[in-house]
Amino acid sequence: MSLQQMSTGKRKGMAAAAMRTYPGISKAWGLKEHEAAILLGVPDSTYRRWKNDPQSARLDVNHLERVSLILGIYKALHILLPNQQAADTWLQRPNHNPLFADHSPIERLLNGQVSDLYIVRQHLDAARGGGHA
Repeated sequence: MSLQQMSTGKRKGMAAAAMRTYPGISKAWGLKEHEAAILLGVPDSTYRRWKNDPQSARLDVNHLERVSLILGIYKALHILLPNQQAADTWLQRPNHNPLFADHSPIERLLNGQVSDLYIVRQHLDAARGGGHA
């Protein structure tokens, strides 16, 4: 079932769960609140409200897609780099892969485009030797 086909109630439950999980990931990655909002594709004030009250989160399909990609990136990093600190700091380190042109992956992600989340996710999945996890 696609995200578009889910009932409103199910999406609300997923939104609350996402907003209980995502702030911990963004903190582990060393993101400022503003940066966490950019990755999620929302204004800072909306992110703050959802972070402080996950039940109030009204994530649309785009937001849920972003959270899904972020969770996939987080999972892939922790599989590829079993050392938690290495996994959590990978996004911040300059990367020589042509996808990143000697910049850190987070710099690419902070462009705010969902396509960049896809690209980083696919890059990590390829490094793991598989498709989407």
